[in-house]
Amino acid sequence: MRSKGFDGMVCPIAGVMAAIGDRWGLLILRDLVLGIRRYDDFRRSSGVTNATLSDRLKHLEGHDLVERRRYQVNPERFEYLLTAQGRQLAPMMLVLAQIGDRLGVAGASAAPLTFVNRETGANVGWGFFDQQTGEPVAAQDIAIEAGPGADELMRWRLTQAGRRQAEDDAGNGAQ
Repeated sequence: MRSKGFDGMVCPIAGVMAAIGDRWGLLILRDLVLGIRRYDDFRRSSGVTNATLSDRLKHLEGHDLVERRRYQVNPERFEYLLTAQGRQLAPMMLVLAQIGDRLGVAGASAAPLTFVNRETGANVGWGFFDQQTGEPVAAQDIAIEAGPGADELMRWRLTQAGRRQAEDDAGNGAQ
């Protein structure tokens, strides 16, 4: 059974998920961020079938995340590169990898990937920073509010979340 798409949903997370497509699309993007470009290398990296890989590459091209470039004429062969739009997803790969390590779901006893500054070699992590002060902000200190493009459903979601938070806060204060 195919799931309902995200068409018409006003949500940046749903929009990114729709552009990526599915888990195979995400793994193809991971490989592109790592520098893998060629069809056979994608197959080796993920174990994806030919039909699925071909379909997902076309999907990613159709959403302007990936571009196909010919690297050989006879026989004709192509490599795949991230577009400028696709490169904007690279930080998400760092975040997913580091969260996977923290949750212990990376499939290894130690981090299989590390992210380092190219110039200094120092480890790189992700975080949230106040846009006015530049100071770090803890995740629990971040509130999510409706933006100028929020529709009625997004505002409802945020209202529900606010009610739950108020209930939780009231319950914690009563103990």
